[in-house]
Amino acid sequence: MNSRKQTLLPRFVKILEQLGENIKLARKRRKLTTIQVSERAGIDRTTLYHIEKGSPSVSLGAYFNVLRVLGLQDDFLKLAADDVLGRKLQDLELIGKS
Repeated sequence: MNSRKQTLLPRFVKILEQLGENIKLARKRRKLTTIQVSERAGIDRTTLYHIEKGSPSVSLGAYFNVLRVLGLQDDFLKLAADDVLGRKLQDLELIGKS
């Protein structure tokens, strides 16, 4: 498997940074330390630091495990759930077949 550095445009980096900040705030609201969350998620404390910074190099599984520890695992189901563009494209294709 190739391990290449993920390159993102600045506006997309901001989205990941916001996700990381949201995760950090959720941890703090629950009064959990970085040590507690990282141990429960089965990740290194440094990895949690990178998650809370919104690093694109951290695996999706690590993000999921942190959300699971925080009780937010169902938030993953919201990702790409409302595919407005995809539905519009599908509708246009259906209209074209008439």
